[in-house]
Amino acid sequence: MQIPDMRYPVMLERIPDVEGMPGYYYAYVPSLGLTTHGLGIEGALDAARDLVALWNEERRAHGEPVVAVPEAILATVEVA
Repeated sequence: MQIPDMRYPVMLERIPDVEGMPGYYYAYVPSLGLTTHGLGIEGALDAARDLVALWNEERRAHGEPVVAVPEAILATVEVA
């Protein structure tokens, strides 16, 4: 059985250099509640892709449903 491609929104946020990880980004997958990190934007997206694939594989192995999000909106608010 071929598994269809699934899309998940990923929010990226640069990790402050003062945290000792210059150039790293957090990658958060809000629909699954998963967070990881990687070097640069591409590294963070690769880490998120790997984490979601493993998460889905584990759910399938336990007979649990795997779902994707049909739409996501990211907004930024400014607070004084």
